[in-house]
Amino acid sequence: MGAEATLISCDTLRKAAGITRTIIPPHFYPDQEYDKWGNPVLSNGQRLRGELFEDESVQKVLAPVLHLFTSRVKYPRTWHLPWSPGATSDDRILATTDHWRGTQVVITEKMDGENTTLYRDGLHARSLDYSPHPSRDRVKATWGSIQSEIPDSYRICAENLTAVHSIAYNDLLSHLLVFSIWDGLTCLSWEETMEWCGLFGIATGQELYTTPLIYWGEYTPELCEELCKTLNPQTQEGLVVRPAGRFHMREFSDVVGKYVRASHVTTHGHWMRSKMEFNKCT
Repeated sequence: MGAEATLISCDTLRKAAGITRTIIPPHFYPDQEYDKWGNPVLSNGQRLRGELFEDESVQKVLAPVLHLFTSRVKYPRTWHLPWSPGATSDDRILATTDHWRGTQVVITEKMDGENTTLYRDGLHARSLDYSPHPSRDRVKATWGSIQSEIPDSYRICAENLTAVHSIAYNDLLSHLLVFSIWDGLTCLSWEETMEWCGLFGIATGQELYTTPLIYWGEYTPELCEELCKTLNPQTQEGLVVRPAGRFHMREFSDVVGKYVRASHVTTHGHWMRSKMEFNKCT
């Protein structure tokens, strides 16, 4: 029962059994510690909500440790499309996209910024560390103007494009562009996402925009490959394919994919240690 309820860590169990190789689902982050049910474990003992967290049976098993969980959720790992030239040896690549054929999808431009999540009671980047930086000041101001309008169970996932990373933008609609909004572990449809962005603007006067829409309709691999060819690698990082409708986080690795330009510079935190350049809005 201690193992089921995660009162005993996976690492402790592996050591006791003499297991030296850690095997995790391919869509998990290899440098992240997880409990038995796939919930990320932080260094301070707190836990983030994983893709199975909302399951009733999992909730019952985790009852002794539910007090350790925060409301925070780490954004899932996005797999590359089979023809994405920017995939590295550490990335995961979809074997095919035929399972999307005939489904309604939304294809948006993949923006070169900092993945940022906004809640009613806080915000963070891809990691939960959100130390002060000039590139985050505008996002904090935007969050401050809309935070009271964000429902308790919702989170807004957006790209912070304040600072230049590998691409310099000269015509952004905003320094913060939304690519998904979640109710718990369920991603809202694209139509709902646009509606919520509009509602935030009406309520606060701080208009939110989504990432640029490239295509909305029935998916075919041939059409998607053609759209990838139309991208300008000098000014566009790539594109993202996602369902037009709602989907659960446990489906993410099967229904969301990305195309990244060849030789895209992975700057990670290096841009934060360099002299900051600002992207420009129209």
